[in-house]
Amino acid sequence: MLGLPFSTDTADIDEAMDPTLAPEAEVARVSEAKARAVAEKHPGDLILTADTIVVVDGRILGKPHDDGEAAAMLRLLSGRRHTVMTAFCLYQDGAADVHVEKTHLRFRPLLDGEIAAYVATGSPRDKAGAYGIQDQAGCFVEALDGDYYNVMGLPLCALVKCLRRRGVAVLGAVEP
Repeated sequence: MLGLPFSTDTADIDEAMDPTLAPEAEVARVSEAKARAVAEKHPGDLILTADTIVVVDGRILGKPHDDGEAAAMLRLLSGRRHTVMTAFCLYQDGAADVHVEKTHLRFRPLLDGEIAAYVATGSPRDKAGAYGIQDQAGCFVEALDGDYYNVMGLPLCALVKCLRRRGVAVLGAVEP
């Protein structure tokens, strides 16, 4: 979307989060751990990693393990406010720049039938909080305060600012 060249790689790390620690700190820790793991395979490269969680009442909702858990997460979010946190890490030559972006959302009350129909699409299986704002679940969102792209998993505005501080030209500009 930004016109920057990139390649992809995976980080083989344990992404489990400690529920006794602050969600913001945990999502940042996982994002940085991903970056360090990938950097071992690509020394000298600028590495970008990200991790996204949904937080409601201080509880972290990651990716559901099965359809039952997905439905339970959606019922928990129904009619309520929650926060999506995405941590991204720009890492190069041992230096990590970790940023956590928060977007606050409110779901309208959801019907049991629409929860079941959405879960049946399979979409919730690989998404934090069991929903993707960019797919059918977008109609669940009654209000949003923050970066829409953050909810999708990569806050573009914050990322561009960080890239420009590192001297990466985005849309022809770098930070002075």
